[in-house]
This record gives sequence, C-alpha cells and structure tokens, in this order.
Amino acid sequence: MQRVVITGGTGLIGSHISKLLAGEGWHVTHLTRGKSKESKYQSFCWDPESGYCDPDAFREGDAIIHLAGSNIGEGRWSEARRRDIIRSRTVTGELLQRMSVGSGIIPSVFITASGVNYYGSEISERIFTEADPPAGDFLGETCRLWEAAADSFSEAGVRTVKLRTAVVLASSGSALNKMTAPAKAGLVVRLRPGNQYFPWIHIDDLRRVYHKALEDSAMSGPYNAAAPHHVTHDMLMREVARQKRLPVFLPRVPVWMLRAVMGDMSVLLTTGSRISSEHLSAAGFQFSYPDISSALQAC
Repeated sequence: MQRVVITGGTGLIGSHISKLLAGEGWHVTHLTRGKSKESKYQSFCWDPESGYCDPDAFREGDAIIHLAGSNIGEGRWSEARRRDIIRSRTVTGELLQRMSVGSGIIPSVFITASGVNYYGSEISERIFTEADPPAGDFLGETCRLWEAAADSFSEAGVRTVKLRTAVVLASSGSALNKMTAPAKAGLVVRLRPGNQYFPWIHIDDLRRVYHKALEDSAMSGPYNAAAPHHVTHDMLMREVARQKRLPVFLPRVPVWMLRAVMGDMSVLLTTGSRISSEHLSAAGFQFSYPDISSALQAC
C-alpha cells in the first residue's frame, strides 16, 4: 500500500483529498498539532513553530502533500498577520524537508499547494501562465516564498509539484459560501469594479489534480490549478442569481467600503486576472467541471 503524508489534512482541500486517496487504496497519514480520537486516518504530531515533528512520521518512499498554511482570508493583514501568513507556509516546508530528506528519508514525490496570487493582485486582460514571474506585491511574494520552500526537495532529486490553486468552489466550507451569503436574504450582491476576473476550480477537480500529481511521474514543477472557463465577478454573480432565481442587487458595493472594512485584504475580492490551465490540460488532465454553470450547480 502506497503511503502519503498530508499536512493540513483536516481542512477543506485536505479532507477531500484524504477521502479520495483512501478510497483509491492509499495509506493516508496526517500531520496534526494534536491527535484526535475521531480521526479516520493515522496521525502524527508536529508543531512547526517549535520545530517539533514526530520522527516516526516519515518512511522511505512516502509521498508528501503540503497543504498547511494560515488562511489568508481570516483577519486584517496587520504586519504581524502578514508575517504569520508567510511563516505558516515557509517554516512548515522547511520542517518537512528537515524531517524527511534532511534525515536521509527520500520521498517519492513532494506536492505543495500554492496560489494563483503568485501572479499578483491586479485586473488585467493578460492570461497568466506558469512561465510568468511572481508579482512583487504581498500575495505574490507570499506564493514565491511558499514555493521556494519546496525547492530543497527538488534539489535533493525529489519530484516536486507546485499547484497554484484558484478559489475553490464547494458545497460547504469554501469562499463561495461567504460570497453568496446575502442570497439567504433574497439578494445577490455584486462588488465593484465588477470586471475583476474570478479564477476558480471545483473541489472535485482539485482533488483529482492532486491524485494525478501523485501518480503521474511526468508531472513536475508548477501547474495552475484553475478551471478553463474565465469569468468576471459580475458573470459569477449573475450565474448565481440565475440558478437561485434571485434578483441582483443593482448598486455594487464600492471598493472604498470594502477597504474600510477589510483593509488591504480587500484585494482578494476587488482584483483578479485570467489564469491559463493549458499546462495542466497538456499533462492529460480533464476537468469534470470546466464551466462555472456546471460547477455552481454541483455546489
């Protein structure tokens, strides 16, 4: 039985990946800050802040999926919060390397999450590909450092895959639920400017991307995990309104109001560019939900 060690295994993405891999015959192991008697999976303790990780967590030939990282959408981006967001992605990667490769245990593959924010927070008609450089803003730098923490695995000869992930759509626990919350009051609210693109991927497709990255030895380097259908925020909310048979609240929420409430974090909602998925498709991946209509309906 193939063994995979997952960080962030209890989160939205990690829980879906764990269920899929367990069903495919993988021995799923989680690294957690505290063991739970209710967990379905074997778990080992780690504490990245103190540098501790159970030395029995890794075995020769393990696959490692690194999903752990502080949620960028929780809390205003104070200087302390920015440091925490970056450290939660880099210190963890360094600890994984030290406890595996650094201890003479060579994984079969190392897969790290990243974000399409690698390309920056802007509104552009450009379609970004994996060949484009990282942006110099906070999110771009965060993703660059996040991916750089995985380079030590590649340098040690371990096949390394970096999945630059778009906003994940799921029936519960995803950003979609927060964005469509006003629909419970019978309205669909749009945000200014409206023409910001909304890169997205359905959770079922994302977990299949990870599955493919595990088993396809030809996959290496960065891949954009984003659906091929490019939609703007206005297009997204109009489709939500159509499927829910609700009116669209006509005045858009202004950018200044979002900034007043959310601070710099508002760029997550007010900016966005198109992201190419051609590299992933060229690797043989086929989306189950390639368009926003089918993805929303499934959610």
